[in-house]
Amino acid sequence: MDPPGASKRFAVCLSVLVCAAGLFVRAAISLNPYSGAGKPPMFGDYEAQRHWMEITFNLPVAEWYVNSTDNDLQYWGLDYPPLTAYHSWACGAVAHYLNPDWVALNASRGYESREHKLFMRYTVLAADVLVYFTAAFAYCVLYGMQGKAMINQAALTLLFLLQPALVLIDHGHFQYNCISLGLALWGITAVITQHDILGSVAFSLALSYKQMELYHALPFFFFLLGKAFRGERPGQKVVLLGVTVVATFGICWLPFLTSRDLVFQVFSRLFPVGRGLYEDKVANVWCTLSPVIKLKQLLTQACLLRLSTAATLLAVLPSSWNLLWNPVPYRFILALVNSSLSFFLFSFQVHEKSLLLASLPVSLLITHHPQTATWFGIVATFSMYPLLVKDGLALPCWALCGLFYSCCRVLLPEQKMHWLLRALFTASLFLLLLLCALSHVVLPPPRLPDLFPVLISGYSCAILSASFLYFHCLQFGTRGETYQSVSRP
Repeated sequence: MDPPGASKRFAVCLSVLVCAAGLFVRAAISLNPYSGAGKPPMFGDYEAQRHWMEITFNLPVAEWYVNSTDNDLQYWGLDYPPLTAYHSWACGAVAHYLNPDWVALNASRGYESREHKLFMRYTVLAADVLVYFTAAFAYCVLYGMQGKAMINQAALTLLFLLQPALVLIDHGHFQYNCISLGLALWGITAVITQHDILGSVAFSLALSYKQMELYHALPFFFFLLGKAFRGERPGQKVVLLGVTVVATFGICWLPFLTSRDLVFQVFSRLFPVGRGLYEDKVANVWCTLSPVIKLKQLLTQACLLRLSTAATLLAVLPSSWNLLWNPVPYRFILALVNSSLSFFLFSFQVHEKSLLLASLPVSLLITHHPQTATWFGIVATFSMYPLLVKDGLALPCWALCGLFYSCCRVLLPEQKMHWLLRALFTASLFLLLLLCALSHVVLPPPRLPDLFPVLISGYSCAILSASFLYFHCLQFGTRGETYQSVSRP
């Protein structure tokens, strides 16, 4: 018999080891270059985050999203919701306390020093630990490995923390996706474990941090609505959820509700339709079609917006409607995958990094479909390979994906899968890795300098489109009683 407190001490030791492993990997990745390092005049996402700290700390709230002499929106103007702005203000206040030069208004553009880089990297690490790490632990303990041995819970949490795409983008390229994704994961965990009000608050906060969380919005809405219809006093439950969501958004947005013009200005920054259908080489349908069908030349911006909106709704509604009538956790997670892939493949103004929104729910399937989730995690990472190469993160990409794959092979059971399907998964990944490797050793023709980025994004789009169909088959082929909600802990 174990001595009193031995199990608790073992759990604490395991948690510390898992956190230490996650932090070590992130620290190692952060030693590499970041987006726009030493590349004036615009630099990159690192400078964007620093600039937002400068703007929010030095200007009144009402001017954060408004173009002025002190806030040139053409130079990394703030284009995320208020919770991002508040986070930038808090980081800016700390930066000003440590060294006012880091956020000096109009005088700190492109600021790069060793101390400032350390500060910026530490802000991402702190946010990651406080939001994403805690959410990952909560999901694994309360649902993903509920009732299983602590060693299994720790193993699953470690795989969550080693997701290569998220680590490379946040701690290499430089962003704070860990906050919005961590809040979304808190929301997923809460609604699956019957804490619907808390889940609604968490997801509303995620959406108030990054508008791309709209990729997950319809599954949350239909899952909660379907659960409410099947419970006692459904009308009261729906009203309570609605009030919770409105109150959460109201509190987050309160400083910007002083005038209609300011609200419109903020929304125009959050949804900048003038930027075009897509940016750079992204593995979605519109970018993949562009070398063959010049949609930007054939159609007006307004027509492209309507086309992409219609295509996205047609792609996302079947899985969401199916979830409404079968609101069980496993189907909810699959609907999150299908919704985020629908938005990534078909919506307007998509970035390569938006695939992180699909990677999150796919990673939640790792206990049910271990090989599939491992495969998708690596595919999602290499679909962004041209961006990672541009940032000087090619070697860390290969190393981290190798570490992730090795850990999955050791810690996960073998997935039952038809040999043909397994062969397709293996061959598709091998060809993607081969394309990425060839981009370093084969010179493209002078008239086609972007040959490999186009090939990588186009081939990745084909893989993601096949994944979209595959995950739909999983969702619609699932019996309604599979993976029922767990009871409230």
